[in-house]
Amino acid sequence: MEIRRATTVAEVAAAEHLFDHPVRPEWAERFLTAVGHHLFQAYEDGGSTPVGFVSGVEAIHPDKGTEMFLYELAVAEPYRRRGIGRALVQRLAALGRELGCYDMWVLVDTGNDVALAAYRSAGGKDDGTCTVVTWDFG
Repeated sequence: MEIRRATTVAEVAAAEHLFDHPVRPEWAERFLTAVGHHLFQAYEDGGSTPVGFVSGVEAIHPDKGTEMFLYELAVAEPYRRRGIGRALVQRLAALGRELGCYDMWVLVDTGNDVALAAYRSAGGKDDGTCTVVTWDFG
């Protein structure tokens, strides 16, 4: 397996099958060029089609410093349970450490056992203290 940073809209579009919705080129470009936004893709056997990705965003606060928000993780169904999700999470965590982030966090639906297993296998732990409150603007 190889993990590479996505740097072009074409690379992101090649992973469209992993995203929840179709990739919008203008949004992909904006994400890739925004400071503090990161996207890594996993490839198997020298392939050109990504089998997984992780995205992260640096969040900075005046009194806390910078932390890495793990925005999304996806691995294609046939490639799950092979350590790809764990490797992607670990790559993003390594970047966070390199950048001086004080921690990394992710929000997970309580019933998403596959994601929880991937995060735990990558060294994450559920602190059991969060409730998610959302505002729908669309």
